[in-house]
Amino acid sequence: MNFGQSFRLAIKSLTASKARALLTMLGIIIGVAAVIIIISLGDGMQNMVNEQFESMGTNMLVATIIGRSSSRQVRDEDMFALVEKNPDLLAGVSPFVSGRTRNKIGAEVLTATSVSGVSEQYAAIRSLKLTAGRFLQYADVMKMSKVCVIGSYLNDEYFDGDGVGQTVRIGGDNYTVVGTLEEKAGYGKGSDDDAVFIPYTNAQRLNKNAHTAQYYFTAVDSDATDTAKWLIEQKLQSVYGDSDAYLVISMSEMMNMMSTIQSTLMSVLVAIAAISLLVGGIGIMNIMLVSVTERTKEIGMRKSLGAKRRDIRSQFIIEAGTTSAVGGVIGIIVGVLLANVAGSIVGITAIPSTSAIAVSFGVSVAVGVVFGYLPANKAAKLNPIDALRYE
Repeated sequence: MNFGQSFRLAIKSLTASKARALLTMLGIIIGVAAVIIIISLGDGMQNMVNEQFESMGTNMLVATIIGRSSSRQVRDEDMFALVEKNPDLLAGVSPFVSGRTRNKIGAEVLTATSVSGVSEQYAAIRSLKLTAGRFLQYADVMKMSKVCVIGSYLNDEYFDGDGVGQTVRIGGDNYTVVGTLEEKAGYGKGSDDDAVFIPYTNAQRLNKNAHTAQYYFTAVDSDATDTAKWLIEQKLQSVYGDSDAYLVISMSEMMNMMSTIQSTLMSVLVAIAAISLLVGGIGIMNIMLVSVTERTKEIGMRKSLGAKRRDIRSQFIIEAGTTSAVGGVIGIIVGVLLANVAGSIVGITAIPSTSAIAVSFGVSVAVGVVFGYLPANKAAKLNPIDALRYE
C-alpha cells in the first residue's frame, strides 16, 4: 500500500467517526491555536512598543540625577555647555521638571494631567508635532513667560480643538496656550496627550527648587549614541564623583531591554501553550491504540494477504499524522481568527506570522507521527493467526 492509499484510508477513517475524530484532535487544535494567538499578539505588541520608542526618538538619551550632594550640583548651564562643546555628538538638551501643582481649566480640576517644565529644544528631542500655534521659545524660558503648550486630549476635550489663546490655570497662575500638539499613542485621560508643557524655569519656581533632576538629550545620529552616553556619564561623574548618583540610558537600550523581556515572556507562554500539543499527542496515541484493537481482524487479514510489518506500521503512522495535521489546520484557522478578535479588544494589531503558522503546523504533524508510532508498532507486531482469531 503506497502513501496515497494510506492517506485516503486515513481520511475515510476520520469521516467515519466525526465526533471521535474531533475529540481526538481537540488537544492539537487548542495547542496550535494558543501558540498562534500568543505569537501574533506578541509580535503585534512588539511592533507597537517599537513604534512608541521610535516616536520618542531612537537617538534620545535620558539622564536622571538620583543622589544629590549638598555641596555639588550639576547646573542647567553645564548641560547646555556640554552640548555646545560637542556638536559632533550631541544635537540638543532640555531640562525636564515635573510640576507638582494644582491645575484647572475653568472650574474643573485636572486630576490626571501631567505638567512638565521643558526648554525650547524639547519638541525636537521628543519629535513632537504641532497642530496649531508654536512651541515654547528661548525667550519664554528666560523671561519665565506664563505660556504653555497642551496635548491633543486637553485641546479636544476642553477647547473643541481650538485651544490656542485659551487659558489653563497652573499652580494658581493663568497660563496662555500658545500651541497644541498632535495626537500620540494612548489618547485619553492620563495619557501622553493629557499633558501641559511650560518653561522649565517656571516649573522650578512652582516646585520651589532650582535644581533639575532629569535631562533629555539627543545624539546627532544613532551611531553617536553610545559615545554621547559616555560623554554625559563622564560629565556627571566629574560633578558627583559617584556613579550611583546618576543614571544615563538611551532609547535604543530601553528598546533592546524591552525586546529581551518580551522575548523571554513569549518563550515561556509559548512553552506553556505547547503543553496542549503534548496532551493532544497523548490523546491521539490513546485513540490509535483503541483503533488497533478495533481493527485487529483487519490487520490479521491484511497480513495473511501478504502485507508486511512496514506496510501496517506506515498505515497507522500516516493515519495518526493525518489526524494531527487536520487538527493543526483547524487550530491555525481558529488561532488566526481569535488572534484578530483578541487584538481588536486589547487595541493591538495582531500579526499572524507565516513562520509561526508553518512551525505550528509542522509541530502538530510531528506530534501525531511521534505519538502514533507506538500504536503503529503494536499493530505491525500482531501475529496474523492470533489477529484473525481475535473476537
